[in-house]
Amino acid sequence: MSQVTKRALEQSLKNLLLKKPLTKITVGDIADDCGINRMTFYYHFKDIYDLVEWSCLEDAKRALDENKTYETWQQGLLQIFEAVQANKPFILNVYRCVHREQVEKYLQPLVDRLLLDVVDEEAGEMTVRAEDRQFIAQVYSYIFIGLMLDWIKDDMREDPQQLVDRLAKLIKGSMAEGLSRFKL
Repeated sequence: MSQVTKRALEQSLKNLLLKKPLTKITVGDIADDCGINRMTFYYHFKDIYDLVEWSCLEDAKRALDENKTYETWQQGLLQIFEAVQANKPFILNVYRCVHREQVEKYLQPLVDRLLLDVVDEEAGEMTVRAEDRQFIAQVYSYIFIGLMLDWIKDDMREDPQQLVDRLAKLIKGSMAEGLSRFKL
């Protein structure tokens, strides 16, 4: 039942964000829209920003599900772009009301995990220290997150498929090449 309530709170927040900015929405507004009392909100989330973070993480997790390999990372990244685009009013409102660093904080663990899985797979039989694999994944993560944040800042005008295709063309083979430089 907890997930159902969380989803209902998320939907209420998204409904309200179509009408007013995040900074003007209260817990009471969300509770009223959802048909619950304020204490029920606080049972699930500590504040509105906690709900925003949970919502962003859940959307990204769904987008990445089953797309954590070298062969499928592009599809996973495209699905993140599409999930963001599908929630455009929500994402733009959040982006405009919180610092860029906060949005980056939401994205970082998910993208890092995706890329670490890809790096680990790409390393295959190569002996590369865990901290070097993490470093390589982190570098690619900065690229992906930077592209995503700039795309959001530019009102999501560029076609996500074109962005992902261009990125794939740029980095094709570079991960294996980078890993080979760190081989023990």
